[in-house]
Amino acid sequence: MAKVAFLGLGVMGFPMAGHLADADRTTAVWNRTGEKAQSWAARYSGRAAESVAEAVGGADFVFMCLGDDPDVRAVAAQALPHMKPGAILVDHTTASPALARELAAECEERGLGFLDAPVSGGQAGAEAGKLSIMCGGEQATFDVARPVMASYAKAALLIGPAGAGQLCKAVNQICIAGLLQGLSEGMNFGLKAGLDMEKVIDVIGKGAAQSWQMDNRAATMCKGEFDFGFAVDWMRKDLGICLAEAKNNGARLPVTALVDQFYAQVQARGGQRWDTSSLMHLVAND
Repeated sequence: MAKVAFLGLGVMGFPMAGHLADADRTTAVWNRTGEKAQSWAARYSGRAAESVAEAVGGADFVFMCLGDDPDVRAVAAQALPHMKPGAILVDHTTASPALARELAAECEERGLGFLDAPVSGGQAGAEAGKLSIMCGGEQATFDVARPVMASYAKAALLIGPAGAGQLCKAVNQICIAGLLQGLSEGMNFGLKAGLDMEKVIDVIGKGAAQSWQMDNRAATMCKGEFDFGFAVDWMRKDLGICLAEAKNNGARLPVTALVDQFYAQVQARGGQRWDTSSLMHLVAND
């Protein structure tokens, strides 16, 4: 059975590492805040490492789920020198395609495998072990890592070479941003029109307007509840990656750029940690 290390125990990493342990894989975890790693070890059959080097030593697979490019670069710098030859580094962080290519090149120089593998499905998907994983890297590396990632995935697909996973996640976030703005406007319109929104959601949710966001967020949007889910701060980070990459490839993202500014307004209202469905707060309140 493969030995694994998991670096980063946030709302996503904590349950993902737990699924690895529940699959009877020898698991070591590390988190910047050591108490979080100890809490994980008290719940699952694994050990909390005091350092990145200790966590990754002897591991066949090293998984990272961190915050942004600087976090990934800093932790990878601590991990790579201590990984054994032939081990595979899998980065589940939503980061830039450029960083993914940089890490892939460094891993190749060290005789290591690498996958950029951002995920979709949110905290609920991580806890249920039903994430969608979009990967960039070599086919042979993906084939070896896929059975291990299956511990917390309902789907995992190799999109292309290093960086392709991050580019695919950018497509995901672009689609979600526009969808949430439309959903916010639709829900607010229905409320202003005096409709029974429970009935509205029920009927249109069975037609062409159906989406994961409608199924999981429409009702709470109508109630003005946003204190949960994927934080606005993280969405703005992701959209910043999308907009920066669009400058490189020439893609036009007018709606994405507009929604990014709407999220800036949500942040200004104190909604930095609100769920991304909080776009509703802008259209519903002057």
